[in-house]
Amino acid sequence: MTHDGAMPALSARQLRVRLGGREIVHVDGLQIAAGQWTAVVGPNGAGKTTLLKALAHLLPHEGQVQLLGRDMREWRPRPRARALAWMGQDEHGTQDLLAWDVVMLGRLPHRSWIGAPGAADVAAVDAAMRRTQSWEWRARPLGQLSGGERQRVLLARALAVQSQVLLMDEPLANLDAPHQADWLLTVRELVTAGKTVLSVLHELGMALHADQLLVLKAGRLAHLGATSERATHAALREVFEQRISLHEVDSQWVVLPR
Repeated sequence: MTHDGAMPALSARQLRVRLGGREIVHVDGLQIAAGQWTAVVGPNGAGKTTLLKALAHLLPHEGQVQLLGRDMREWRPRPRARALAWMGQDEHGTQDLLAWDVVMLGRLPHRSWIGAPGAADVAAVDAAMRRTQSWEWRARPLGQLSGGERQRVLLARALAVQSQVLLMDEPLANLDAPHQADWLLTVRELVTAGKTVLSVLHELGMALHADQLLVLKAGRLAHLGATSERATHAALREVFEQRISLHEVDSQWVVLPR
């Protein structure tokens, strides 16, 4: 349970991830609040993507991870895929698929492997592509799209799952400022609807719009707290070796180099 007694969306105990014989992530305890947006931040090499993949059950790991109060290993694949959506980096194997078909992959957990998409699937894909402003290139192969266009299609695929929990690894990569603002609005709409979002972000200014910051350093949890808390700001400055400063402008925190 979280400090307020609510069931966390994701939790981990004694989580260890080793890659190439080296321990990349070492987190003793972690709870991601449900119905909030938590941004994962930290310097390069801190283990942010590795942690996210372990929480998504995409990497072998030691320890326990729970999704919605239930051990990940107890979830059957299809129900788990309906409950948790993943948006990653460097998608391979889908370059020849039309954008529409890529987004429709997000509906696989909701239908049979050989069955044709139903009306609900089509409606979910339609809504997700329009929401991410990727509808106009629905008939183009993913490999022919720009980096920013691909990101919006991949976001649409994650949204089409209509899951309770969404994990996103660097979702703002290749997006220009207006589409980053659109993404922020989408996340806020999801949280308002009761969804949980956990995202790895390099853009610290955007991360400070989140409800919570999960600060990593050398694979360990340096801090987890509200973005408005002084302790959170202190942890952020510490992991970046005091090379940044935080300032409040129009009720929003911004990050400047020092």
